[in-house]
Amino acid sequence: MMTALNAQAREAALEAMSEDRGLDVLVIGGGVTGAGIALDAATRGLRVAVVDAQDWGAGTSSRSSKLVHGGLRYLQMLDFKLVTEALGERGLLLDRLAPHLVRAVPFLYPLRAWYERVPVGAGIALYDALATIGTRNRAVPLHRHVSREGVAKEFPAMKASACRGAIRYYDGQVDDARLVLALIRTAAQFGAFAASRTEVVRLTEDASGRVTGAVLRDLETDTERTVRADSVIGATGVWTEDTQRMAAPESGLRVLASKGIHVVIPRDRIAGDSGVILQTEKSVLFIIPWSRYWVIGTTDTAYHGDLTHPVASEADIDYVLGHANSILEQPLTRGDVVGTWAGLRPLLQPETKGDGTSSAKVSREHTVTEVVPGLVSIAGGKLTTYRVMAEDAVDFVLGAQRAAGLPSETATTPLIGAAGYHAYARQAPEIARRYGWSDAMVSHLLHRYGSALPELLEMVDARPDLGRPLEAAPAYLRAEIAYGATHEGALHVEDMMTIRTRLVYEVGDHGIAALGEIVDIMASELGWDDARRRTEAEAYRARCAAESAAASAPDDAAAEAARTRAGDVLADLTGARPTTLA
Repeated sequence: MMTALNAQAREAALEAMSEDRGLDVLVIGGGVTGAGIALDAATRGLRVAVVDAQDWGAGTSSRSSKLVHGGLRYLQMLDFKLVTEALGERGLLLDRLAPHLVRAVPFLYPLRAWYERVPVGAGIALYDALATIGTRNRAVPLHRHVSREGVAKEFPAMKASACRGAIRYYDGQVDDARLVLALIRTAAQFGAFAASRTEVVRLTEDASGRVTGAVLRDLETDTERTVRADSVIGATGVWTEDTQRMAAPESGLRVLASKGIHVVIPRDRIAGDSGVILQTEKSVLFIIPWSRYWVIGTTDTAYHGDLTHPVASEADIDYVLGHANSILEQPLTRGDVVGTWAGLRPLLQPETKGDGTSSAKVSREHTVTEVVPGLVSIAGGKLTTYRVMAEDAVDFVLGAQRAAGLPSETATTPLIGAAGYHAYARQAPEIARRYGWSDAMVSHLLHRYGSALPELLEMVDARPDLGRPLEAAPAYLRAEIAYGATHEGALHVEDMMTIRTRLVYEVGDHGIAALGEIVDIMASELGWDDARRRTEAEAYRARCAAESAAASAPDDAAAEAARTRAGDVLADLTGARPTTLA
């Protein structure tokens, strides 16, 4: 039986991490980096806890381009080390660590002039070659040159004048939020203590000024407890400087928040089988096939607003649609957009910065540093290289000698749902027959749960009503909502709509049509009374109304003002308004 995250397990974790014996490591931040650090430390036998002031992955790690890739953009910058490292991690995720969550997807790189074929082809050939360094299995097919006629067959939506051919190459696609959940659950299975919705109020210090732990506030109960730890690691992304200021106002890493937005378009609106990558004046734009829709993004602009609730503005959406329309025969309109999301990349600032700093030119490589004795910060990097970042952070706190005798195990540790995934995938026809589900539904379930699917099937066997699709969101089963509460740690409706599912942006009106049924299922599993049910539903509706208003606001400032009016679900439920650090 795999480790279940739920309200009871969370309470037990909070009790365990505050025991007098203390921790080896306390990790602040439950995004992909913090979750990876918790897993790395736990698999080395360390006593570790990880906390986050929001839900797991609710910040940057659930708002990415949902790609596991080396980054052709960084290859153009001649950052061979970063690209090689990222491609190696891509291979591990595809082949061993999370094959259920990560899959290969083809992309077309359009060639606008005949003379581009040689240099672009050589660059992508190098990209393929770097993917083989130090790996047993390439995990994705090699690139191929495609004629103009071939492009018309593979991506009929493209204007005939948009290219003179293309090069098809492959990268990895990931369900980013579920990757974080899998990391947290796997870490917990190896003994890590994990508590979401838990804020670090302050860091504790001894007489010499060494950080010795933290005071945590349980945002569900508004209670505090003190946790002792030999080392505290801040893995808080764009909140890095806030975390550091609790111990040393002027020390540590400097991070620039860069906003990237994506829009969601119905799959039938664009005719094509492959994704497309386009060069823009600022960065790159991806048109990515995903399930029943397309994801198009991203932007890359310096951001100075609310870090907890970034949103897409009208200008952002118009920018993305405008660049996509530059190659599409049938232009997209705002009416085609069924959802959006905005995320903030934590980019390391150079040593000397000025008002003209361009986020598009700041390195994505990560850095680990000791802010003060006992407090370590890690920042930079990218989702694809989370495992390397985690290994470096744990090596750093252990020191070179101890780390050599206690090496990382994460390169050979499959995440929950990975071991046995391919065997269950071969059973898909029988699962579909037994439960009366379509092949598409079984594929959806395997992609989300992998070899953990039997846990969900057991719930359906015990309660056949859970085997029905949601009436207003039939891509999901009722069992997935119940499982999200009993096994994946969802505490609130927004946790279910934004992290456990993608209903907040993958169907029109943020999935509100399915809200009543989802609240009913969650209330049954979590013991909510009628007042709590109403509050949860109203808080989610307010969030969605604010995000819709933001999408019609002309710029970041107006969009932020529109989103801020909705507040935070915890403020509605407890009267507390957390200072989010993770």
